[in-house]
Amino acid sequence: MNKTYCPSLTEYKRRLSREVKIGDLPMGGLNPIRVQSMTTVDTMDTLGSVEQTLRMVEAGCEYVRITAPSVKEAQNLLEIKKELRKRGCNVPLIADIHFTPNAAELAARIVEKVRVNPGNYADKKKFDFIEYTDATYQAEVDRIRERFRPLVQICKQYGTAMRIGTNHGSLSDRILSRYGDTPLGMVESALEFLRLCEEENYYDVVLSMKASNTQVMVQAYRLLVQKLDEEGLQPYPLHLGVTEAGEAEDGRIKSAVGIGTLLEDGLGDTVRVSLTEAPEAEAPVAKALIDRYTNRAATADPIRPLLEEEPLDPFQYHRRVTHEVMNFGGLNVPRVVADLSRLPRLEYADLRAAGHLYSSFLDKFQMSDLGADYIYTGERPVPFMLPNGLKEIVTHSAWVDGGQRLDHYPLLTADTYLADFTKLHPQLNFLVVELDTLDAGLLERLRTETRVVLTLSTTNTHAMPELRRAFFDLLDYGVTCPVVVRRMYTAHNMPQTQLDAATDVGGLLIDGLGDGIALCTDLLPEQEQDAWLHDIDQFNQLSFGILQAARTRMSKTEYISCPSCGRTLFDLQETTAMIRKRTDHLKGVKIGIMGCIVNGPGEMADADYGYVGVGKGKIALYRGQEVIKKAVPEAQAVDELIELMREDGRWIEKEVLEEPVGA
Repeated sequence: MNKTYCPSLTEYKRRLSREVKIGDLPMGGLNPIRVQSMTTVDTMDTLGSVEQTLRMVEAGCEYVRITAPSVKEAQNLLEIKKELRKRGCNVPLIADIHFTPNAAELAARIVEKVRVNPGNYADKKKFDFIEYTDATYQAEVDRIRERFRPLVQICKQYGTAMRIGTNHGSLSDRILSRYGDTPLGMVESALEFLRLCEEENYYDVVLSMKASNTQVMVQAYRLLVQKLDEEGLQPYPLHLGVTEAGEAEDGRIKSAVGIGTLLEDGLGDTVRVSLTEAPEAEAPVAKALIDRYTNRAATADPIRPLLEEEPLDPFQYHRRVTHEVMNFGGLNVPRVVADLSRLPRLEYADLRAAGHLYSSFLDKFQMSDLGADYIYTGERPVPFMLPNGLKEIVTHSAWVDGGQRLDHYPLLTADTYLADFTKLHPQLNFLVVELDTLDAGLLERLRTETRVVLTLSTTNTHAMPELRRAFFDLLDYGVTCPVVVRRMYTAHNMPQTQLDAATDVGGLLIDGLGDGIALCTDLLPEQEQDAWLHDIDQFNQLSFGILQAARTRMSKTEYISCPSCGRTLFDLQETTAMIRKRTDHLKGVKIGIMGCIVNGPGEMADADYGYVGVGKGKIALYRGQEVIKKAVPEAQAVDELIELMREDGRWIEKEVLEEPVGA
């Protein structure tokens, strides 16, 4: 396949899309990547919507989206717009439409842009599988096109832009029956609408391919760009977003893994970060993601271009094939390495920073679900016995000087490795490789190596593509050694570091590259021990968060929670926090928390359990896609959710390792 989804895999180049006018603020083309978000106030609350919009604009939003679930909300957009203009705010408004073409047709006469979901605009989703012949399938497509055509004509007449926004969780039964729950189905769902737009000579279109699953989301956007090129369609701007990303650090990390990966590829013309928080909190995160690319091309070091076609399939997940070295590579989950080498001293309790909790009263360790697999202690090995399951990496010189112990694993440079193959651990050695030393001689030697795990690092501003380029060399030479990706960041701006690391490492994991993660911090010499340990703990948690967001290692409960909007039927932030407090110890369980039926159950497509608002004070509980209880009073709903897990054998009680009072 001629892969044209990315302008360059080695040089930062932003895809040049068609410019689309949205009010007085154009998107795409040579314009900056825009920031947007969505209100959470009831659309019928005019003043509440206006006040929240003003706060969003103050926080950095350049476009504001407002839900219009029916004609009355669509009509009230006019009052909201009038009040905003009266207050001197000219931010372009976007109407968010689901299920109601008549609301879309009205809104298109009022606001600067409408968003439609091709999965539910004129199609349906009842989770039915339908057998179609080519003729009956085309008849359905023709029916939907005719229902969609009036909106296109209205938008063209009024100069209104449109986003055709496919959501992974709300693909119609028709699309699912023919294409399955796949990126291709997502793309085709949008292209059916887009082809009609071009037939009508209407081109003010923005496209999106949102999913809660970051792998699916990235693959769908890449495939969309590829298909636009193959069909000779216009290079429309892309709206980037991960749906139902969640809250706090997890929501930010998950958003960065999906959105950041595509930004690294040069894709994206506007960004919306969907957090289960006030919408004012979303714009600064989106801006922080975008700002990394403002001067990327000017500050990046050159990367060797590819001589041949990309050796990966960017549209489907395949983990790089590696041989097993102890518990790295093969079928093992990616491992986490915590760097403790800069600590001036190390005691039992300090291992808490690496996720291993010590009780002096019980004199035992308890490894949490976020317990690092390895610690790197450098020249000073730990002076006590480590808890079961935790392994230690030391420098090669410390390993040799310490008697080449079998329970220590040496870290070598390329020079040391090539100089003397005899002084290697018989099972596991870590080889640190700066990318400019990964030459043909070293690659040839590694082709037959069975005892080495590579540790790749870079200081290039364009880090993810340079690391990816190194993986391409390994693939080209047939080197199957496992690889730990090592990156160093500042711990003094953890919010930015979370986004940067999730992009750099998560982007590799999305493509199946990487068998371990080692995030390091430039600790300050004058820091106290407690400050060092806090930084190490932050990086350890971040490592596990990235692995989970990239869907490569599930180590904690995952919450697929929508960002709230005017359709939400309960306090989403408070409810999410309450459910998290009760269930955050359930390793690997996925819980969808959706404010209304629009965002559930479809949007929580791969959740194990769902908590969905279906009416004032009423909650529906789901097991997978099946509704189990339809109208549970909100006050009882969390207890009923836990009881459902208990019935399935998925519930366990929390265990807390605590010091007794007075110990």
